[in-house]
This record gives sequence, structure tokens and C-alpha cells, in this order.
Amino acid sequence: MAEPLAPHQREASLAGLDDWIYDGVRAAISKRFSFDDFVMAFGFMTQVAIEAEKMDHHPEWTNVYRHVDIVLTTHDAGGLTMRDIALARAIERIAARFPLENGVD
Repeated sequence: MAEPLAPHQREASLAGLDDWIYDGVRAAISKRFSFDDFVMAFGFMTQVAIEAEKMDHHPEWTNVYRHVDIVLTTHDAGGLTMRDIALARAIERIAARFPLENGVD
């Protein structure tokens, strides 16, 4: 079983992940991805789902139109682990293939 990250490990790991936010209450990290439209958001989610399945580590997420909100935590470890960091890095690699929308609705 994966072990929760110590605070110094968490901080070092998050330093390399742009815009991921740590939630100390949930011991999780989260990020919103915004795309040009629903089709792009769904395409992104599909690619993340394939990668998550390969890693046997699945995100908590929601999709509303062009926005995808992702939360990562390792439930059986009771907090953030290197499995979450590895999945966040994979998600970032996938997101780099898509034009992300940085504006507002």
C-alpha cells in the first residue's frame, strides 16, 4: 500500500505541478481544466481515463460543459501519495495535447 506523503515531500512534489492546489482537510490535490468546448473536455477526460486505468488509480472528477475539475487522493492510504503525484503528472502531459482555455465564461 502507498504511504501518505510527509509535508516536505508534498511541497517538493507540488512545486513541479502548476496550479494544483492542496486541500489539507481532504488530504488531496485539485485542479480545474477549461477547454474551448464540451467535445474537447470530453476528449481530455477519455484520455485521462485510459491512463488512470493503466495506472489503476482513478480521479474524482466532474465535468460541466467545458470545465473538468479533478481531485486526487489515495483513499486506502488516507491521503496524498506518490500515486496521486504520478497521475497528476500524467494528466498534465495529456492536457498539454489540448488547447486549454484560460479566459472566463
